[in-house]
Amino acid sequence: KILLILGFLSTLAVVALIAVAVTQNKPLPRNIKYGIVLDAGSSHTNLYVYEWPAEKENDTGVVQQVEVCKVEGPGISGYSHATEKAGPSLAQCLRQAEEVIPSKQHQETPVYLGATAGMRLLSLENKSAADKVLSSVEKTLRSAPFNFQGARIISGQEEGAYGWITINYLLGSFKQVSGWTKLLHSLKSVSETSGALDLGGASTQITFVPNELSSESPENLLYFRLYGKDYRVYTHSFLCYGKDQALQQKLARDLQASTSNSSLLDSCFHQGYQRTINISDLFKNPCTSAKKKQFPFSQLYIQGEGDYQKCRRNIQKLFNKTNCPYSSCSFNGIYLPPLQGDFGAFSAFYFVMNFLNLTSEQSPIALDKAASAIESFCARPWHEVRAAYHQIKEKYLSEYCFSGAYILSLLENGYEFTEKNWQRIHFLGKIGSSDAGWTLGYMLNLTNMIPAEEPAVPPLSHGSYVGLMVLCSLVLVSVLLFAWLLFHKPKCLQKGIV
Repeated sequence: KILLILGFLSTLAVVALIAVAVTQNKPLPRNIKYGIVLDAGSSHTNLYVYEWPAEKENDTGVVQQVEVCKVEGPGISGYSHATEKAGPSLAQCLRQAEEVIPSKQHQETPVYLGATAGMRLLSLENKSAADKVLSSVEKTLRSAPFNFQGARIISGQEEGAYGWITINYLLGSFKQVSGWTKLLHSLKSVSETSGALDLGGASTQITFVPNELSSESPENLLYFRLYGKDYRVYTHSFLCYGKDQALQQKLARDLQASTSNSSLLDSCFHQGYQRTINISDLFKNPCTSAKKKQFPFSQLYIQGEGDYQKCRRNIQKLFNKTNCPYSSCSFNGIYLPPLQGDFGAFSAFYFVMNFLNLTSEQSPIALDKAASAIESFCARPWHEVRAAYHQIKEKYLSEYCFSGAYILSLLENGYEFTEKNWQRIHFLGKIGSSDAGWTLGYMLNLTNMIPAEEPAVPPLSHGSYVGLMVLCSLVLVSVLLFAWLLFHKPKCLQKGIV
């Protein structure tokens, strides 16, 4: 009987020790939240899936991009004549998001669509069509299994500010850290934030934290609280100054200045390049409609000239620098504080400059070298360019000369970057695994409003765990000691018994 009892007690103690250790030390479940943002730009729509730990960090999620899906077809503003097709165009990417996000979390995952300058222009041009497009989009998003949060046209200010949040988050300026690394970061001085330069097809944004506090133009200031710190940000969005609309503006201006001739020699296209455009298409949107006048022809025949210097002079006419009601301005009478710190330039800034091999981060290329590289590219005849880049669509390839010249004009003449601070501009495509753009910044800001959850914890507190392990160990040692004493009695005990 004693043997059975001892065997039972020792087995029980061993099982208890193993069970407590396994239960306490098994990996805790990852409590991950997901969010979806659709960026409905002027030329195309992208869907992004983001994830972050539910417990968050100083009320803001540590967010990372886990999926991107490019929607087939044009941007949603391109469906103005077939508004019912705008929503269904998103279906394929929504199905892709369903596969990425665990099905049990579909209903709690917020989905948001933000339309940018393409829809801002459509809304000015044809409010009814813009409303119908958004209605079609909303219908599709509501039919998806996610938590629909809204489909709307975001302001240029929001686009600029969220792009700034994205850039600084991905560059680590906000010090979004967790666990023991907090201590290391708290010992370092907080680095300054980077400015953000965004260029789309229909608008462009400049955003940064100015050095000096100024009461000038308060409508260009926004306030954010991220990772426990407050930020005061200057931002302005120039509608009609994205690269596509800037080209339309330049063509409309050149056509006005021509001697009513249906043929136009254009210095911003390669020599030997030809393009025909409808006059009605050129003047149909708000960026060019004010320049409209009667022409005795319905089509314009464009022939490339490939003259970079002349192209730059024509582009500079788009920036009105004559009137500034403030202490300093960018162009068109818009307040701009003195430029401060580094700038991350993304979207079309990156895509164009990357095509032209001007995005080296090891040793940023000087302004004069960038200008000379674009001048050389523009001077190449069209047949040579076409043969060298046959894999690129003709429309995009033909506009790289204009886009390169326009980017330099916008940064140098518009925002007044100089040879000295030009090298503080860093052209960014992806940072880590995430795309540079406004959507990640939007998702980060949104996580401020999504309640944090308590992190998953082991079943026992540390003190209880240690106490139980000690107790089980003592029981096991006591049983083994008693068994040893029972079967190996010391001689002194045996004499006493005799």
